[in-house]
Amino acid sequence: MKTTLEIPDALFRRAKSTAAELGIPLRQFISDALSEKLRVPSSSEEKPWMKTFGALRHLHGETVQIDRLVEDEFGTIEPEDWR
Repeated sequence: MKTTLEIPDALFRRAKSTAAELGIPLRQFISDALSEKLRVPSSSEEKPWMKTFGALRHLHGETVQIDRLVEDEFGTIEPEDWR
């Protein structure tokens, strides 16, 4: 399929240069790059932030407990009091 894309000049020059270095047409280089970007991610690639924050999943119960203690101690904060 033919299409028209707007690509920043610097990115276009870099892609064209890299394709030439690899000895392949720009069209193939762009198709390969899109294929790589769109491949089905593994579970760790799907949500890269989970490497850090997903590790804290086991603390969910403690978070709920702390939230209850805060609510019991201080009551519910009304939306108009947030500011």
